[in-house]
Parts: sequence; structure tokens; C-alpha cells
Amino acid sequence: MVAKENSKENQITAKTYRFSEFELHPTERLLTRNRNPVPLSPKAFDALLCLVRNAEHLVRKNDLIETLWPATYVSEANLTNIIVNLRKILGHEAIQTVSRHGYRFTLPVQGEPGIVRASYDRFLQARELIRERSVESIARARELLWLCLAESPGFASAWAWLGRCCWMMAKLGKDSSATVDLADAAFRRAFAIEPDLACAHQFYTPVQADTGKALVALSRLTERIGRNPGEPESFTGLVQVLRFCGLLEESLDAHRRAVDLDPTVTTSVAHTLFLIGDYPAAIDSYGGRAGYYLDAAAWAAVGETTRACKLLRDRLAGPPFSELMSGLMTSLLAVLERRFDDAFVCMRNIRIAREPEALVYFARHYSHIGAAEEAIGTLKQAAQSGFVCAPSALRADPWLAAARLHGGFAEVLAGAENLTSNARSLCSPQPPA
Repeated sequence: MVAKENSKENQITAKTYRFSEFELHPTERLLTRNRNPVPLSPKAFDALLCLVRNAEHLVRKNDLIETLWPATYVSEANLTNIIVNLRKILGHEAIQTVSRHGYRFTLPVQGEPGIVRASYDRFLQARELIRERSVESIARARELLWLCLAESPGFASAWAWLGRCCWMMAKLGKDSSATVDLADAAFRRAFAIEPDLACAHQFYTPVQADTGKALVALSRLTERIGRNPGEPESFTGLVQVLRFCGLLEESLDAHRRAVDLDPTVTTSVAHTLFLIGDYPAAIDSYGGRAGYYLDAAAWAAVGETTRACKLLRDRLAGPPFSELMSGLMTSLLAVLERRFDDAFVCMRNIRIAREPEALVYFARHYSHIGAAEEAIGTLKQAAQSGFVCAPSALRADPWLAAARLHGGFAEVLAGAENLTSNARSLCSPQPPA
């Protein structure tokens, strides 16, 4: 009997946000703990609702103040008092302070209004599986998200995560091109349900960049920043998109703006710094995340060949990588060990479908072993696929020295300069950080 009741409860469309032993009822403006009402002032309720709706994301102080006291001047102390009172109820760790910027709700939210409870449980499980980043975990996550959406087809966040899941499968090369179309369709569905859904915009950016639509992504993100200038995720996307357009200084500036908005945010700035030629900064920025290729390439670029080789050998001896990542690391190791024939064969045998940025790294490998013809061809392929190697990198990267001596280099450089100029003309002035 109990099992039946629990099963029935799981099929009920939730009217609350659930976290820890609490439930937040927006329509009834009620917070309960273990189903017992918890007294909250109207402003405290509004603040909590805003934080919970943006769980795991930074909510800036100014945005909270504007939500709680629209068109009214109040001191920041009023907001601080509300946060202190909420922490007394929820626990001090429930609301994280991001110094000088705002707050982040850290308790895992286990349900939200309008979503079947069983669906939300599947959604949470799928998110954790995607974060494991293995082929098996992503495939399992996709199954769970389909089940989730069959029960709750209006769940915008689940559509966005399904899009991310399908795109990751496509990147890993474990599915047909139909998976790319499915990813795009899932994101479009998420936007149709909730046009301003932050995670959908965040996840869709690499899809556009890697499919040759960096300029479209640039326009979308610029427009979004005009509407939501305090959203760090949009500037995080710009770091990648601007780099794809060959605008390295602008990419670096987007990173600074993202960090100004949220000091804990992670961006792809390490790749920007690498192309700029600031290899020590690229290594520092790459630190803390799972190590793959970039830091090893940076150590090699500063002459630390032994260290780079050890990193690559250790990583290649561990759990398997995707075909592309394994090829990048294997070919770099062969280059550094002066096994040039092995490096050449390795690169020629790799299928590169949706990784235009990786083509630039392969071009560097080709050039470094003296295969200038292949380096020039790979740089052209990168540009045709949607990644413009910045003119400054083409001129200055030591590993592209052989490519610069090739007769086709002037054409590559002129093309990059033209494409970069076009992209710069589309950049609207960004609002001040």
C-alpha cells in the first residue's frame, strides 16, 4: 500500500520547489519544513524564491535589491539582514556569498513547479551522468532525459540538457549526424518554451561555434547581454565565440567581464591565452580542470619538452579518450619524441568532423615537423569549418614557422584578416562590467 502511494505521489505534477527537508510553494507563498509551515517575511520569501529559481548560479546583489525593492532606494544592509535570516532557517551553507558580487543557492533542488516528480528525479540523475563525461554515462543520461520529457514535455531545462547530451555524443563520434540535428532540435524546443533559459543559451554556444555558426552565436549572445548584462554565462560563451572569430583580445576581455560578474566562473580562456602566446598564463588558467592536451602543448611551447612528454604519457596510459583527443595527444607526443613519421600517420588517420579549433593544433604539429603543405591545408580547413586562426597567432606562433615559409601562407593570412575584420564590425559595444 505504501509503495502504491509513493508511486502515485511520484506521478503528481509538482507545485513546489523541493530542497533538503524544505518545500517552497510559490503560488501559496509558503515555505515548509517537513510539511510544517516556516514563518517568512514577504521580502525574505521573495529573496528565497529568486535564489532557488537560480539555484547553482550567482544572483547579483543589485538584481536581488531590484527584485525586492523596485524603484526604491535601500541600503545593502537591508539585503544582508534578509540573507542572514534565511541562513538561520536553511543553514549557513545553503546560501553562498560571492564576495562583493552576490549570492548563490547551493542546496540541491529536487523538484520544481509544473514538473512531474519522477521526471525531475530522472533529470537530476541525467545531469550527474552527463558530468561524468564518459560515453556510457552520456548514453544513459540521454535515455533518462527522453523518459523525463515523455512525462513532462514542457520541461525546458530537460530539453536543453538533452541538446547538450546529444551534442556530446556527436562530438565523441559515437553516433550519426542525425544526433547533431537532434541536438539542434532539442535546443530550439527549449528556446520555444523558455526563450531566456540561461543554460540553453550556455549549452547552445559551442554547438553553433563548432558547426561554423560562430557569427550567429556572436549576434545571439550580444543581443542577450543587452537584455541581461549581469549574466556571466553569456560572457563565458563570448570567450569561445570571439576566439573562433579570430578576436583574441576581445575574447580575453569577455573573460574579464565574466569573472567580474562571477569570480568562480570557468571559461575557455586558456585556449585564448595559448593562441595569444602567453603560455604560462594558459597553463595557470588550464589548471584545476581535468588535464587533456592544452597544458602539455603549452609546456612544449616554452621548451619544457620532458615535462610535456610525461604529462602526455601518463594521461594516455589512463582511461581512454575520444578518438580526436587521443589523436591530439598521441601526435603531440610523437612530435616531441621526434617520431615525425608516426606523428604524420597519426594525424592523417584521424577523422575530424566537428572540432574546427582542434584543426589549428594539428596544423601546428604539421608545421613543426616540416610538413608545411599539410599545415596550410589544415589551417584552410579550420577556417572553412568555422574557426579563424587569429592573424596575430599566424604571424607569431613559433610552431607555425614552416607554414609561414609556404607559398600559400599569404592567402591564409589574408583570409584570416578579412574574416576577423568582418567579425569585429559585427561586435556591438558591450555594456560596462
